Amino acid sequence: QVQLQESGGGSVQSGGSLKLSCAASGDTRCMAWFRQAPGKEREGVARIYGGGVTTYTVDSVQGRFNISQDITTNTLYLQMDSLKPEDTAIYYCAARYGLCGAWSLITFDYWGQGTQVTVSS
Repeated sequence: QVQLQESGGGSVQSGGSLKLSCAASGDTRCMAWFRQAPGKEREGVARIYGGGVTTYTVDSVQGRFNISQDITTNTLYLQMDSLKPEDTAIYYCAARYGLCGAWSLITFDYWGQGTQVTVSS
């Protein structure tokens, strides 16, 4: 059974940085970060496969966010720079044992409980 635990969230001023971590247990080949703001649907932010064999980041955070994975420790990271108020959300770690692909073609079976990121103006 896969278990995921996020950490690293907090409050930061606009333009600041945060680094999120997700400690995982079990087999997790494809991992991703999602976020959900109040009143909005959960959206995929970035995904990674095989420790970086393939990566994808949505347009809204490209150039600002970077996803990485340490296979040895089974830990997922999200480095967030140049944060904006619209990045404020609960960020979730997700995983599946299989290949990564388009958001509409894959489902994530395992989820963490989330970590709050708040960006002030």
